[in-house]
Amino acid sequence: MAEENIKEQEAAPEVKEEKKPKKEKKSDEAQKLKEELEKTKDLLNRTAAEFDNFKKRTERERLSVAEFAKSSMFKEFLPVLDNALRATAMPSQTEEYYKGLEMIIKQFLSMPEKMNIAELAKIGDAFDPNCHDAVMHIDDEDLGENVIAEVLQQGYKIGDTVIRAAMVKVAN
Repeated sequence: MAEENIKEQEAAPEVKEEKKPKKEKKSDEAQKLKEELEKTKDLLNRTAAEFDNFKKRTERERLSVAEFAKSSMFKEFLPVLDNALRATAMPSQTEEYYKGLEMIIKQFLSMPEKMNIAELAKIGDAFDPNCHDAVMHIDDEDLGENVIAEVLQQGYKIGDTVIRAAMVKVAN
């Protein structure tokens, strides 16, 4: 009997594993390729966005460093300008001396414009403690409250960075 079973098994046709039809196999493969393509596209888009952000950040940092360098250099010239302005206020002995001093001052005063540096204070402006130092207070009915009555020493800024605060007299 055991021999019969063995012979039957040998004679029985082989059972084949169930295989998917070729169309199903191809569509599964196509689906996998589409998913892989989408993942690759997403990675490419993310990388491009990261690179764009990197370029923008680098440009902002470069401009910030340039502003810092300009402000540092200009800050060194301010005492010289202040002294030249004080010298013009003093009575001079000769007209040539006064003209020479005026020429120097004009050159200094053209620097801020060329370097995109703005003055901070003008008479009649509102007092801003972030960019003005109030060194004196006066009572003036003609001016409003917290208004600059006199600029004692000009202040400067580049962009949003204050290089030097302006020293002002404020009306109460």
